[in-house]
Amino acid sequence: MRVTEHHARGFSLVELIVAMALGLIVLAATTQLFKSGMDATILVTQSSEMQQSARATLNLIAKDVSMAGSGLPSGGLPLPNGAGSVASLFAVDANRAWLANNAYPGKFMYGIIPGDANGMESGGPANVTATGTGSDAITIIYADYSFPLDQYTTSIPAANPLGDKVTFAPPAAPPPGFPAIQSPTGIQVGDLILFRNNLGSAVGEVTGIAPNGVNNTDISFANGDPLQVNQTGAASGNILSIIGGGATTATRIWAVTYFIEVPAAASGQPPRLMRQVSGQSPSPVADNIIGLTITYDLCDGTNGPACSGVNNPLVAPFSPSQIHKVNIQVMAQTLNAYGNRSRSTALATSVSTRSLSFKDRYQ
Repeated sequence: MRVTEHHARGFSLVELIVAMALGLIVLAATTQLFKSGMDATILVTQSSEMQQSARATLNLIAKDVSMAGSGLPSGGLPLPNGAGSVASLFAVDANRAWLANNAYPGKFMYGIIPGDANGMESGGPANVTATGTGSDAITIIYADYSFPLDQYTTSIPAANPLGDKVTFAPPAAPPPGFPAIQSPTGIQVGDLILFRNNLGSAVGEVTGIAPNGVNNTDISFANGDPLQVNQTGAASGNILSIIGGGATTATRIWAVTYFIEVPAAASGQPPRLMRQVSGQSPSPVADNIIGLTITYDLCDGTNGPACSGVNNPLVAPFSPSQIHKVNIQVMAQTLNAYGNRSRSTALATSVSTRSLSFKDRYQ
């Protein structure tokens, strides 16, 4: 019998190398396709978040601007002035000043304090790295009607003739749910209180709160406050100047400042827009806000019925009290940059202000 031998034949080395090379090419292409899809998904997601942050930022600033000047005296509120006075400040808390130029113009508290090229955090970089430019700031001041401080009876104790302590008494029969001075939404150290009576208006910064008896509350306005509005030694413009003016009403006011903070590189945090209120610590509004540009339209009685085309209220003879429209532009960037594929966007809006000035175009 003849036996036939069969020899098994495998792949040659060349065939094996070619097959492996083809497999690696297919695998690399598949991996690259997957990575491109993931990058595109992340980029679209971050672009959406960027636009939402910019839109939310713009809406918040616009909401504050729409309230500018509400509850303030027409033409602005005089701050402590004359002999013995120093400049009052904004954008300051108990720890530091947040802006380089933070004194009220002419020692007046206007509804809007423009901050041309003054919007970078004091002590930080002069410019945002992504744009190579700085930022504007804006301070908006208006009355807080959500807390009924004006329904409290306001009196300055005879033992405090300098006006550095004021007593507040609630209504004799307060309605249900009437908030107490020290309720969660009530008065806090660092708040600004506006006082009015027949002698005029004055503002003070709260430096202390203490109960007085069962229902009354003493609020202190001691000298040396961070915002420098409590100046008992000033010739005028302080609480002392309106003592004896009859029944006095009080209202909490907000002084809201927007600026850009660039955290230290070691923190790994992107630039962000900050919102600082009166004497409180600032809070972040949105990350990766790389630009805040604000211009203004003003009325001076001579620049036409539309009162437009004037954008710098710091140039004489214009005053912040003449602002009638605020033009706001916010620039945002995606949180992460994938090569050259990071994205940025700019959103803009204009807000008409609330009677900071009045011009009769038919006169």
